[in-house]
Amino acid sequence: MEAKTRTNTKEIAMIALMTAVTCILGPLSIPIGPVPISFTNLAIYLSVILLGARRGTISYLVYLLIGLVGVPVFSSFTGGPGKLFGPTGGYLIGFIFLAFIMGIFVDRFQGRIPMYFAGMVLGTAVTYAFGTVWLAYQAGMSMPAAVAAGVLPFLPGDFAKMIIAALAGPVIRKQIVRAGFLE
Repeated sequence: MEAKTRTNTKEIAMIALMTAVTCILGPLSIPIGPVPISFTNLAIYLSVILLGARRGTISYLVYLLIGLVGVPVFSSFTGGPGKLFGPTGGYLIGFIFLAFIMGIFVDRFQGRIPMYFAGMVLGTAVTYAFGTVWLAYQAGMSMPAAVAAGVLPFLPGDFAKMIIAALAGPVIRKQIVRAGFLE
């Protein structure tokens, strides 16, 4: 019984740690239009590589709830329901799908970086789709205008974040496993 409690405590601590990392990186943003460049997805990529599908998704959901109650953890140090249900809220919700989809790849293909990358690409594409449809609806934009504002400017940066996470994540995970915080 004690060993299981330790494992659960370590899992909770790792989820909390990655939630904190997301809370630190999420507000850092560059305003370039209706959708700012943020580091939230980099935090999610790393969280999922380190924690897997279930724990990585839980970590992001906790972050989302922290922001929903008004703590300024979203881009540009904002928070609250207005941000979540505003024009860029679809991307925040879409990140749930990113974490879960990417996590399936991470869990199923342990240690295979190309498959992690495939999961990041697929999850990010779903996030873009969800967020862009929401942006078009909330901002009264046409779909081409929403794609131009909410997808195209982000492709190079998101690709770079994927490479960083795919290279750094497994190295960090190996050290965390070695330290006994994850199995």
